[in-house]
Amino acid sequence: MTGENQRVDASHSPDVRPSPTPPASRARRLAVPALYLAAAASAFAYVGTVDPNEPGHYPVCPLLRLTGILCPGCGGLRSAHAFAHGDLITAFGANALAVVAYFAFAGFMALWLVRACRGGPVPRIVLRPPYWWALGAVALVFVVVRNLSFGSALAP
Repeated sequence: MTGENQRVDASHSPDVRPSPTPPASRARRLAVPALYLAAAASAFAYVGTVDPNEPGHYPVCPLLRLTGILCPGCGGLRSAHAFAHGDLITAFGANALAVVAYFAFAGFMALWLVRACRGGPVPRIVLRPPYWWALGAVALVFVVVRNLSFGSALAP
């Protein structure tokens, strides 16, 4: 038989299934989220140790230096320093948006660790475009309000 005349009969083909991958051990599943958590804890430990309120340790925000406008991240290091010391009121006063992000990160990491421990999938942040636009609008309103006189409570 030539190649053109051959007929493939699926009912007589051998059963070819990929071999199932063995489940990863719990330690292996926890390795990646544990490394992310260790990196975040190291960063908070460093900022908690080296006070950003003392000049000369950290660079100044370029937007603040060039324009005098506070960006959404201005006060973030002071907020992280206060957060690392457990002073949530001061942390919120330095940068409220950063404190919300710290708690969102903590929730995401907790979810990831629980799923990794149980063998579940890695959580994903899947938002439709309107929600991304809403988050951007919140950040924009935060920037505008903290730079106005009546929003000085949001300024670091």
